[in-house]
Amino acid sequence: MLADVIDLLCCPHCGGGLELGEGTARCADGHSFDVARQGYLNLLPGDARTGSADTAAMVRARVEFLAGGHYAPVAEAVADAATTTEAGEGLAIDLGAGTGYYLAELLERLPAASGLALDVSKHALRVAARAHPRIGAVGCDAWAGLPVRDAVAALAINVFAPRDPAELARVLVPGGSLVVVTPNRAHLAELVSAVGMLTVQERKRERLAGKLGTLFEPVAETAVERELVLGHGDLTALVAMGPSARHLDERQVDERVAALPDPLPVTLSVTVATYRRAAG
Repeated sequence: MLADVIDLLCCPHCGGGLELGEGTARCADGHSFDVARQGYLNLLPGDARTGSADTAAMVRARVEFLAGGHYAPVAEAVADAATTTEAGEGLAIDLGAGTGYYLAELLERLPAASGLALDVSKHALRVAARAHPRIGAVGCDAWAGLPVRDAVAALAINVFAPRDPAELARVLVPGGSLVVVTPNRAHLAELVSAVGMLTVQERKRERLAGKLGTLFEPVAETAVERELVLGHGDLTALVAMGPSARHLDERQVDERVAALPDPLPVTLSVTVATYRRAAG
């Protein structure tokens, strides 16, 4: 799939176009980047800071948890939002794509679209590259400038991940759409309090709208609310797949989860918001 998106990418050093070779991508200035045997292209510069990248253990936990279908309502809501846009035959970018779970569901709804999964974690990209036949997976840092040409994407999605509004506006076509998923205060509240996971920040949605500022116009907003009934294995995977895994000791998590009812009802509560790139 990289061959289908390579013309939409650019060198992170000089901004020039890239051409695929045997196991590499190269720009006219001679900057060269490896294509991993798992199928993703690494466009991270040598001095990139990858300390925030998902680890192999986090990715394994995410694959395990998502395979259970627990977050399928979120993926469906993202796909529903995307199908109301004009992205049917264009490029859909997933910034902070992780394993490509949400992008793959979206592409099933948009059979003429292609997908670009962007993430800083090589472990996640190995999975994303194989998540769907129309996904091209590329390693990059969301805060260091996206290695994507100007105005090439019809749609961008951003699910529980960092985002640079200016870069998203740059890579979207005029009138292009952005779909953002953010957790609400009630999200996983039962598990957060019991295990000591990171809490959702106050007024998260309002701060999101403020950061998007004049670059994007709000279009629609949908709340996804469900009760998940999770066994201990799923609860452990849920903690281990997210940022809380960096702050909690694995043994401590196991002990706290073991003390919970099995299964435990847990609240899924997120907002799926659609924005349109503002003119100008």
